[in-house]
Formats: sequence, C-alpha cells, structure tokens
Amino acid sequence: MQKLLLLGDEAIAQGAIDAGLSGIYAYPGTPSTEIMEYVQASKEASSKGIRALWSANEKTAMESALGMSYAGKRAMVCMKHVGLNVAADAFVNSAITGANGGLIVVAADDPSMHSSQNEQDSRFYAKFSFIPVLEPANQQEAYDMVHYGFDLSERMKIPVMIRITTRLAHSRTGVKRQETKPQNELKLPENLRQYVLLPSIARKQYRELLDKQLPLEQEAAQSGFNRYHEGHDKSIGIIASGLAHNYLIENFATHTLPYPVLQVGQYPVPLDMLNRLYEETESLLVLEDGYPILEELMRGMLNKGKKIMGRLDGSLPRDGELNPNIVGKALGMHFDIKLQSPGIIRNRPPKLCDGCSHNDAFLALNEALLEYGRGRVFSDIGCYTLSALEPLESINSCVDMGASITMAIGAADAGLVPAVAAIGDSTFTHSGITGLLDAVNNNSPITVLILDNATTGMTGGQASSALGKVEDICRGVGVHEDHIKVLKPLHKFHEENVKVIKEELAYQGVSVIIPRRECIQTLNRKMRQKAKAKLMDV
Repeated sequence: MQKLLLLGDEAIAQGAIDAGLSGIYAYPGTPSTEIMEYVQASKEASSKGIRALWSANEKTAMESALGMSYAGKRAMVCMKHVGLNVAADAFVNSAITGANGGLIVVAADDPSMHSSQNEQDSRFYAKFSFIPVLEPANQQEAYDMVHYGFDLSERMKIPVMIRITTRLAHSRTGVKRQETKPQNELKLPENLRQYVLLPSIARKQYRELLDKQLPLEQEAAQSGFNRYHEGHDKSIGIIASGLAHNYLIENFATHTLPYPVLQVGQYPVPLDMLNRLYEETESLLVLEDGYPILEELMRGMLNKGKKIMGRLDGSLPRDGELNPNIVGKALGMHFDIKLQSPGIIRNRPPKLCDGCSHNDAFLALNEALLEYGRGRVFSDIGCYTLSALEPLESINSCVDMGASITMAIGAADAGLVPAVAAIGDSTFTHSGITGLLDAVNNNSPITVLILDNATTGMTGGQASSALGKVEDICRGVGVHEDHIKVLKPLHKFHEENVKVIKEELAYQGVSVIIPRRECIQTLNRKMRQKAKAKLMDV
C-alpha cells in the first residue's frame, strides 16, 4: 500500500478515513487540531461523504460522535486533554451506554504545557471510566491503532481512547497505509434502551461494563501493542509506555537494550506481564510521558520490597515531558551538560500580532479603568490572554474556558464593582453563554467584553460558532438591548471606544461590549488567496 509522510495527528486522521470513518467531531485545541483539519482538507474524505465538523465545544462534539455510533457508523471525536474535562459527562457515561458503531475518542495530552494551562493525563479519565486506552509509540502505530481501535470498539461494544502527546502529534515520519474499508451501513442498536441511562438500566449495564474488564485485559495481552523484550541484564527492568519507549531506545546506538523491557501501548495493562517483569528483575524503572499511573500501579499492587524508580522517587522529574537525556540520566548513562546561551540571545515572549484588534480593545479598556484601579479584569483562553503581558498588562485571570464571566460574577458579589470579563467570540459560544445567563438572572453589575475577531484565532483560524450570532445570543439570554454595544477596535476610534466602555462600567447591571474586527491573520490569508486567484485568472 501507499506510504505517506505524516504528522502523528495526520496519521490518526488518515487511519480513520481508511478504516471506514463516517463522522469526526472536534473543538480546536493544540495539539489535536490537525486531525480535523486533515480530514476537512482530504478530497478522499469528501468523496466518501465523511462528516467533518467543528463543534461548539468538546461536550457537544462527544455527544455528536456518540449519536453517530448509536446509528451504527464509525465515529471519532478529538480534543486536547483539558477539553476532556468539558466532555467528561458524556465521556464517562458513554462507557455505560457502550458503542454500536465503532467510537474512538482521541485525547491529545500536553506534558510540559507547551500551549496549555495544565499537563493532566487523560489515562486517568479512561481508568476512572473503565474505557480501554491505546497509546502509540510512533506515527505508524497511531495509524494502525485507529484500525484496531474501531474493530475493538465494535467487538467489545465500548468506546476506545487513543491517547497521544504533543511530541508525537507534531512530529512526522513515513506511514504505510492498510487496505481501506467501506463505511458501516446504518444499523440501530439491538436494544433500543441501551442508551437510556435510567438507574434500573444503568445499573445492569454498569455491571456488564465491569465484566468486560478481564476480556479487555486479555485483549491487551494478545493484540501485540504490549510487547515484552528480553534482556540479559536483570539488574533493572524497564516499563516504557507510548512515546517514552522512543526516548529509551535513543540512548542505545543499535536500539538493542541489555535490560528486559515491557513496552506498553494498550490499557488495561495485563498484570501477568507486569508481574513477570517484576519477578525477573532486581529493580524497576517506569517511563511514562505524563502522570505516574503505571508507577503507582506497580507500587500499589506489586510492591514486594524491590526498588521502583520513576517520577515518584525523583529518578525522573515530577513534571514536564520526558526526553532521551532525562531517560539516559535515570539509567546512569549521562551527566548534566550545562550550556550557556550567548549574551546577545534573549527570550522573545509571545505577543499579539501586529495589527491585532485585541490590542486596540485593551488599550481602550485600560484607559477606561484608570479611575477604578487595577485588578478587575477576568479573562479567558484565547489569543487575548497575551494581554496579561507587557506592554498591555490588562487581564488578571485565565483559568479555563468560560471562566471569565462567572469569575466576574463572583468578584462582583464580593464587592469588586465594576468587574470586567473579557472573552473571545469562539470561547463565548464554547462555554460563556451559560455564565452570561447566570449574570442576567442575578442582575450582576459586570461588563462583558466579547472580543469578536470572527474566528477561532488561537488555534489557527478555524470557523467560530459565534459568527454573526453574538448580539442575538446576548439578547436571547436576556441582556437589555440598550446595553449591548458594538465597537470598532481601531486607533482612530479610541476616544469614542473609551467613552462607551466608561458608560457601561458605570451601569449597575449586565452590559455587553463587542469590539469587532476580523483577525488580522485570517484577513491576510483571504487577501493572499484572492490575489492568487486573480493571478490564475490572468
């Protein structure tokens, strides 16, 4: 079959297309975004009629995928690790409803927090939910695991998680394709009450879910994604999960290790395989990119006095992603190498793009707030979060999607009036609407800036669910028409914008200000495309 040069994200996307995918749903979030973008750009996916849709948030994406699975079709839902928090209600319960058509949940974790506010490990959610996990060590495995994951999901009637990390998602290598499969025919569940989680039904199906755990462990022992590599030096046994196996073998020129190694790519990990490694070796080193899940398992279930090394005992750093040097040091193979950067090299902190509308919006807000003092602006997750840095230093919080409005409500209730919330248009429809409804119901004295740049800018300019709807949504949840103001965030309108913001800050109720100007990056992209089209016409 054809071999392609693919990112880890792209390997998952192509694997899904080839494995008979009918629908993929997602909310953009690094490092998962490219999975959906690849399918949307694929002529092959388009010719097959594959639905590839951005959703308002991860919960709605998870539920849409669950609905397609209900109808017997193969579905995939993609999100970054913190997006799984948003989808958790549907994700956890999907283990009890089970799957009809194959259902894969891709969770892209971000150890070292390259573009995230934490480095949580999605394997915990899967363990908590009793959902099996596939964790690829490379792009080929990522592709192959999609095929296997859909098959496993349909055989065991359960959703399957594929867990990747940033380094795998955004690195590229050759991937060999498998034979393509046709899409499933429409087929409803044999039990039409399978998805009705009334307590009497859920109790029965939960017991069935528990009964699946031993067969899932047996499956993990036979699939080939958990591999036991023999070694003659029994002083150390190594457990390496997912990408951590690559970091391990890079320390050995021939990729042949003297130590016994259990390479983990599928969960639940068979206890027999773990116990074999424990019994055959004098000590253990557990390598996993993320939280010490396997290390805790070894300490809790197989700790019979042997030394177990990893993140918990300090052999590996407790935070951040692994790399070959960290792993080599844990094996006693490397010394610390301290390199000093030349004095002329300086860190370049991130900043808003030149010409960004958010810059003008926050300059006006800063001036309007001068009489009240600093520390009143609660913000959210988006490009505008960079306004926390110099030279603007405008915002005072960024906790999770949608938290700006609700934190402003709480601060106002505590007596911090006026309190300001700054939220982007895409984040507003993701998880800000319900907060605005709370504010209206409570008549909270807050001013909400919905920074409308007509796109999901932080992740590359994907379509915003709010496009052309912001005012209607605000009116719909009850914001008074007189206190919904639209501004043009440009320097020439600065004084006018400051005046409007000051008026709304003084209002003792809910007001919404919408600074609206298209993202400079998407505008430039459109102009380049238009110029290219004009040249082609010539």
